[in-house]
Amino acid sequence: MKHLNKVALTAAAILAAAPLTATADGAFYIGGSIGSASLTEDFDGFDVDADSAAFRIVAGWRFNDYFTLEGGYHNFGTFEQSFDAGGEPVDVSLKADGFTLGATGTIPLGEKFALYGRAGSFFWDGDAEINGASQARPEDTNLYIGAGAKYAISDRLSLVGDWTRYELEDTESNVASLGLTFSF
Repeated sequence: MKHLNKVALTAAAILAAAPLTATADGAFYIGGSIGSASLTEDFDGFDVDADSAAFRIVAGWRFNDYFTLEGGYHNFGTFEQSFDAGGEPVDVSLKADGFTLGATGTIPLGEKFALYGRAGSFFWDGDAEINGASQARPEDTNLYIGAGAKYAISDRLSLVGDWTRYELEDTESNVASLGLTFSF
């Protein structure tokens, strides 16, 4: 219920900021991307500095050439690292995934190329394990921000590449990804 209230509040704030007049350029789109997520965190005395394969699925409405509302799902994969603690191996793994709701501002640089920035809320939960035993199951709502570029392969299909920073309680994860979007 806590997440539902935050989702509703975030959605209302973003919709209030949306332009009141959409143009005929408006289009629904879906997309996906894969990439690499990085995490540097002190977890119960273990300094985790790891990368993992991440993926994202999105859907959005492009109001015009400059403004988009977008929601999606993001999975960071599993950050894993092994340590030697007094001659005994200790395996630490951290996972997180969740839903995004945000806005994107785009600057077209010609007919096929554009730069964009995006920000919104990330509604996530995670799991922290030491030697396969769950130690913590955090959940929170935090900010994400990012920037990227888009190249129109055709009228409906675009190649996108971006960098996004997701806040996860007291730490951040940076994700670099490459993907495709398809407009209807």
